[in-house]
Amino acid sequence: MVARYYDKTVPMEGASCFRSEGFLRDGSLTGEQGRRLPLVELPPFLRALLVTDGTVTKILEAYFWEPVEVRTLEQDFWTVERPVDWLEVPSGERVLIRLAHLIGTDSGRTYADAFSVIRADLIPANFRQRLIDREIGIGVLIRDSGLESYREVLEIGIDQPAPCDQSDPCEERVYRTYRIFIAGQPVILITESFPLALYAAA
Repeated sequence: MVARYYDKTVPMEGASCFRSEGFLRDGSLTGEQGRRLPLVELPPFLRALLVTDGTVTKILEAYFWEPVEVRTLEQDFWTVERPVDWLEVPSGERVLIRLAHLIGTDSGRTYADAFSVIRADLIPANFRQRLIDREIGIGVLIRDSGLESYREVLEIGIDQPAPCDQSDPCEERVYRTYRIFIAGQPVILITESFPLALYAAA
């Protein structure tokens, strides 16, 4: 999954503008297969999630009115084969990767998936081991560390998982990728994806 970032060198056109302004009258999401989805057609709450600076888990809890658990499915150290420019990570450097689901504990619904690439060596030592041991999530780390942080949205779009066919239709997902700067350095890269049908029905 880290490979999706190998050829990314600059923010996607329109992503930073949408992030900073929150309104692009003629903006749209684009998928790899040429699928275009006008932003105006997105559920309003989903548009808000794409630009939020806050902790997504807390926003989901407030909107859907149930506790949301961050359930880690995979976490491991990974050596990147090519540079990840968005994190200023050179080829051959080791990063921490994490795949998690954000799940409503009452409904059992998966509201989002989150894939993270983390430069663990740049996280303060008192938080680093707790993060590795899964004692705290990234949102809690940022909130409780007291460190100055900044989030920059780099890419927004729409995904369809493969394979897709008529007998087993794909679930379209809207996603955003952003990076978190800590003490002026890009430390965490996160792609959050949201099932479109779930938010359209909310």
